Amino acid sequence: MIRLLRNRYALATVITTLIILVVAILLAGVVCYFAINVVSTTVQQESLSISQAHIWVNATTDTAQGALMITNTGGRDLVINQITVRGQQCQWADVFYLIAKSTDTGLTSPLAYNATVAAGVQTGFANALVKAPSTGLALSSGDTMVVYITSPDSVTINDVGLTVASTVFTAQAMYTQETNVQAAAAPVS
Repeated sequence: MIRLLRNRYALATVITTLIILVVAILLAGVVCYFAINVVSTTVQQESLSISQAHIWVNATTDTAQGALMITNTGGRDLVINQITVRGQQCQWADVFYLIAKSTDTGLTSPLAYNATVAAGVQTGFANALVKAPSTGLALSSGDTMVVYITSPDSVTINDVGLTVASTVFTAQAMYTQETNVQAAAAPVS
């Protein structure tokens, strides 16, 4: 009889150990599930919307000009590291930009060829265009940036009517917008 009781106690020790082990595994699983939910709901994605992409060529000077309206529709701020036109990187010295405010009337009007873009003049916006820094362009969440590119490489008068891709690169993604090359209208002064 004593031997039978000892066996029962031995079985209880094994069952207790198994219960503790199962509870520990379930607790670790619940903690992992909670951590994954917290991280996946708080991580905000990067997202850009490129609209009003234009490439113009001035027939009299045979110079090209590009324009993009970039809106940060994601939940986090980002830096535009590079802009390319037809696969050729645009030099930051040729890039002019402004951060448009929601009250600017230029947000609703289409971008137009601007012969005075290098002078920082842009009609329809409260602020003047600024030359881009050599390291990139910062764009806060919800903001809209108007970018003008003077003399994008490899675009000439012979490209009028052809489709050209403009690509904006960030740390995590690249955003491409295609547009037809247009002949420049009468210069805006």
